[in-house]
Amino acid sequence: MNISREIKTGIIGIGGILLFLLGYSYLKSSPLFENNKTLYVVYHHVGGLQPGTAVSINGFTVGKVNDVGFLDASGDLLVTFSVDDSFSFSKNSTAELYDTGIIGGKGIQILPAFDQGPIAQAGDTLIASVKPGVTELLQQQLSPLQNKVEDVIKNADSLLVNINTILDGRTKKDLKQSIESLNILIANTQKTTEVLSNIVVLNRGAIEGSIQNLDSFTENLALVTDSISKMGLTNTFANLAQTAEQLNAILAGIENGEGSLGKLTKDTEMYDYLTQTSKELSLLLQDVRLNPKRYINVSVFGKKQKEYRLPTNDPANKTVDPENQSNINAPKN
Repeated sequence: MNISREIKTGIIGIGGILLFLLGYSYLKSSPLFENNKTLYVVYHHVGGLQPGTAVSINGFTVGKVNDVGFLDASGDLLVTFSVDDSFSFSKNSTAELYDTGIIGGKGIQILPAFDQGPIAQAGDTLIASVKPGVTELLQQQLSPLQNKVEDVIKNADSLLVNINTILDGRTKKDLKQSIESLNILIANTQKTTEVLSNIVVLNRGAIEGSIQNLDSFTENLALVTDSISKMGLTNTFANLAQTAEQLNAILAGIENGEGSLGKLTKDTEMYDYLTQTSKELSLLLQDVRLNPKRYINVSVFGKKQKEYRLPTNDPANKTVDPENQSNINAPKN
């Protein structure tokens, strides 16, 4: 069978067209012979999403990104992707943009909604959402820390400025002298420590003897304490306590007016009587001193006793009761 040249040319042309369509569909990641549906989602920023990126549901790849382009003059990006039509989900499902790895890369995962809403059909636009990546989370966590570090740096800078202001030439000189004095003090302390160490080494025997004497003194003190306890000081203290109680009872009786001493301290008549008696006794002794001849009369020749006159400069004139002076100096009948 002979095939004409025209037929061969037509077959080759049709084959080339089919190959071109297959290659273009492969490059656009939209197979011609698969049962897929095309959906759309709008993002403000896609983070480097490329056509051909896998689209997954619950981690299972169900499609690919077909195209990424601007939606309008607002700068929003329209992402076109296709998914396998064998799995149905609601039109209200969410197409979430997420990081596929730590070092970069973006992917789309569909979060299907089973809200009894209309099933997503080819040409529908899903709800867009963006899941923060590791870098964004780190930035969110590090932003407060960065602010704190900046505040610390500012405070440290202010502190250094204040320190430079305080540490003028005179202050630096004084600080240097203080450090030198401190070094001298440390050196002297070391020398003193060495001297004390030498003294301890040289007098080690005497120190040990003193410690032994102290131990002996402690033992002797313990023996003395035991001896004192065996001497019956407990009974002595008990007797002293009993005596103190009895003395307290006697004092309480005196305070209440019991007994002779109690009556003497509490009876006002007894006090007044003793006071009056003391006054009268004082007057009597004074009269005996002033007029001894009134009480002692010695006459050898039977002469009449002369009346005794008190000298004007006698100190008794100042102490004699004026009411009783006439009676004291009166002539004796």
